[in-house]
Amino acid sequence: MRVRTILTMMTVILFSAAASAWAVGFEAAVGVWNQDPKGTFSYQGESLNLEDELKYDEETRVTGRVKLELPLVPGIYLMATPMKFEGDGSKSGSFTFGGKTYTGGTQFHSELELNHYDLALYYGIPLLKTVTMDVLNIDLGINGRLIDMEAEISQTGVGTESKSATYVIPMVYAGVQIRPVDWLALEGEARGVSYSGNQYYDLIGRGKIIFFDHLFAAGGYRYEKLKIDTSDVKGNMEFAGPFGEVGIQF
Repeated sequence: MRVRTILTMMTVILFSAAASAWAVGFEAAVGVWNQDPKGTFSYQGESLNLEDELKYDEETRVTGRVKLELPLVPGIYLMATPMKFEGDGSKSGSFTFGGKTYTGGTQFHSELELNHYDLALYYGIPLLKTVTMDVLNIDLGINGRLIDMEAEISQTGVGTESKSATYVIPMVYAGVQIRPVDWLALEGEARGVSYSGNQYYDLIGRGKIIFFDHLFAAGGYRYEKLKIDTSDVKGNMEFAGPFGEVGIQF
């Protein structure tokens, strides 16, 4: 009797796993993220403080993401995060940005754009959703992030200097989803890499209220840390703040 029970349980688990392998999952969301910048940035010159010297303030930007899960192939996770700051600042002493030296104690205008786009490929830990009765799932994979950067400073009497660059950064990806009841889900996402003095971490915590099984509203907190050290661009920056979004899932 005991052996039959064990065999029955194994059969149910294997059948459920096979059914899950052929399931198609889809999720899409759009929202806004309140981005609070901190840290420093430089281009062939002295470091400039984002808050105190560049006078960047919090900005709210629209974000979007799409997840697609198909049978037998990795899940696909796309995410777009626009990010742009600008302000009229000043620095106590003269400083260099690119090929120009700017006058200290005189107001200048600057802009910093760091739009980034993610493509993650991932697999869920086999059978975890099945043995936890769809309460817990953990995804592991790789993430490619494309950063479209543009920085510019202009000052009357000196002129304008700018720097544009595109970076492709490979990262590891991990995601966890906990759904204790049908209408509530708690989620976490982590993307990160560290190499040759460069670091990039992106952490997201999200709570979702699910309506009618498919529609949801979510809110949470997102934190990014970027430390970059190239031949001409250096930065040690953080961007953090709450976000909200609405979406659909199947």
